[in-house]
Amino acid sequence: MNRVIFEGRFLVNVAGSIIRQDNLYPLRSGQDWERMFRTADYHKIANLIYLGLLGNTKMVSMHWRHRFFERYQEALHFGEICMNAEKELLALFDMKGIPCVVLSSCGIRNLYKIPETAGNSPLRLFLGPERYSLAKGYLIDLGYETDRLYPDCGERMSKVSGFSVEIYQKFPFETKAYKKNMQYLMEHSYLKESYRCIKVMSAEDRFIYRMAEAVYRYVTDELLIREVMDLYLYHKAWNSQLNKEYIHYRLSAFQIEDLAEKLLYIGYMWFGTKEDSGIPALHEDMGIYDVLENRILSRGELSKETNPQALELTRLIQRERAREKRRTKMEHAKKQIDKRWKGFMRIFGWIFPEYKYMCAIYPWLERLPVFLPVGWMIRGTRMLAGMLTHRNSKF
Repeated sequence: MNRVIFEGRFLVNVAGSIIRQDNLYPLRSGQDWERMFRTADYHKIANLIYLGLLGNTKMVSMHWRHRFFERYQEALHFGEICMNAEKELLALFDMKGIPCVVLSSCGIRNLYKIPETAGNSPLRLFLGPERYSLAKGYLIDLGYETDRLYPDCGERMSKVSGFSVEIYQKFPFETKAYKKNMQYLMEHSYLKESYRCIKVMSAEDRFIYRMAEAVYRYVTDELLIREVMDLYLYHKAWNSQLNKEYIHYRLSAFQIEDLAEKLLYIGYMWFGTKEDSGIPALHEDMGIYDVLENRILSRGELSKETNPQALELTRLIQRERAREKRRTKMEHAKKQIDKRWKGFMRIFGWIFPEYKYMCAIYPWLERLPVFLPVGWMIRGTRMLAGMLTHRNSKF
């Protein structure tokens, strides 16, 4: 088995044991814990893996146990500040009359039996372009600094305390179907209780948003184990109350309903128990799921994609990126042409000044405007003669 896949599956098994709170997955000697830590940190589950190391001190060096413990401490600290920071921001935006839609929040922590095993998830807000700059200004006043940009879409801003907020003026999705259906979800959001400007989505729409984002991140090789875990826990918690037909219809509008179901099934395979009845067992070749798992765990290095919807979405994204690249190239070429044309016009205007300027030099042109070309010739000859005289004087 490929080493990257082996390490990914090992971390999934440890994480699954913690989430299910069953017997811990046994550790074996010979593990490269530097690679393990970096992989766990990339997938944002290092804090959770720390609990799986307890009682296995002989297998892991003190240095790497300490690194995992640092992430666990950060998660503990985050739990103390996230709710207050989130309420503070929402109250501020509501007071200042800045309408926004809450895309996700640290409320996901409530779905974890052990809260500190949750990720340090940011508050994510969709503001639209009209209020984006104003909201960013208030965040700067509160001490937030930009630590990641999403070009033309938004940015993540963080505070020294460790709390982060992501603000978006456009969604970071490139296909027409995604843009159209994400806009639909925003338009069907409703005011959060006791707020005047803060909106939230229904339970179904929140799930659809998470599912659509997970699929998109999957085909762009950015989907994390943590995100699959959050998706599983959200679905497990709300499954009995979700309108299945509506969800299937909306995911079909995204053209991802089959791939979305398979990713959710992987979440249940990784973190669920035999008693979980979140989704029915799928009677098909399980090799299909091996392809999906390998792509997630290898971050796209081992991608033998076979799912038609994944292939089609990848094609659409590549087409949009190619179109954007052509547009950027054309804009650059246009700027270069405009720059050269302005340079040419400056030279042209210097060689052939306008009529009023020439009249100021040669008053007789006011009576004989038809002789303007003659005036240009006289001026040009005089300037050329002056240049030659100046050059000869140097020698």
